[in-house]
Amino acid sequence: LNLYHHRLADKKYPRKIMASEAASPKNPLIAVNYGIILSLWTGAQLIDIPYTINVLVLVTAILYVSCHSSIELLNLSSPEGDDGSPDSDKKKSQVMMEGVEVLKKEDAMQFPLVGSASLFGLYLAFKFFDREVVNLIISFYFAAVGCAAMTMTIAPFIEAAVLPLKRRFKKEILIPHPLPEFVGGPTPWDCSIDASIAEMISFLGSAVFCGFYFKLKHWAMNNVLGICFCLQGISKFSLGTYKIGAILLIGLFFYDIFWVFGTDVMVTVAKNLDGPIKILFPRSLTPNPETNKIELSLLGLGDIVLPGFFLALLLRYDAHRAGSCDMYGIFPKPYFHSGLVAYVIGLATTLFVMIYFEAA
Repeated sequence: LNLYHHRLADKKYPRKIMASEAASPKNPLIAVNYGIILSLWTGAQLIDIPYTINVLVLVTAILYVSCHSSIELLNLSSPEGDDGSPDSDKKKSQVMMEGVEVLKKEDAMQFPLVGSASLFGLYLAFKFFDREVVNLIISFYFAAVGCAAMTMTIAPFIEAAVLPLKRRFKKEILIPHPLPEFVGGPTPWDCSIDASIAEMISFLGSAVFCGFYFKLKHWAMNNVLGICFCLQGISKFSLGTYKIGAILLIGLFFYDIFWVFGTDVMVTVAKNLDGPIKILFPRSLTPNPETNKIELSLLGLGDIVLPGFFLALLLRYDAHRAGSCDMYGIFPKPYFHSGLVAYVIGLATTLFVMIYFEAA
């Protein structure tokens, strides 16, 4: 499993794949799952959908789409480190792919500790500072990042619908600055533009959307940004190896047990942090008579994205075994399907435990 993305970098192999894939049937389930995501997002605003069903179906659809999008990472694989030397295993675990973030073993081991520090820091911020001020500062960050995530999610659909909008616009913009390098980085700042017309249109639309979200903070708008974060995060990030994925998930298993069930830290931060770090599910569209607001359940993005990294790795391994680099290709996916079923069972079990014991 640790070797698959290096072997796909052989110069002749991608040509054979592309020739065989050109006339191959396409996977209709990707379009179906995009439809499920849109239908549940729209339907949840109009009719009462049991939130447990909404959670399980929506998350499954998000994972299916985003994991298949990650198959494109196989085309960016680098053969560096696959030289058969005694140190090759170490090199393979540290392989980097152009334009792709790859997690290292050290990062996976430190992730629960860094995450704990960040989580507890936010908890203290909400305890000792004004909630509105903390949310205002964080909202600026989420608005900027959310705009980028929405742009990357929407642009491919616009390009597919209107082919002339795929034309690219390039403009070199270099801005010199007087700041020391340790403060402002190397000079000049490279602010060059290289984007298609569709990406520019998507960016403008996303900026307007994020502006309205910043003002309204509606739960449905929150979900749009949360879904975009999940789709882009899983499709653009690689765990690198199975071992790294196992280390990460085992560490986060204990992280979740402590912070969710052992303390009130996770729940306090999730309920007070007014940003798209979670997907919200209405329990009922009828407002609570006391608060005049609808009651919402939530699922943190980490509960989708982090397992999604592992599932995407399994799917790319299935694609390698089948000799496919096409996200729309139809091929056997035993590792991905077994992992996805296990995830859904685990999520359903967690929901049952939380509802039964009224925890979190």
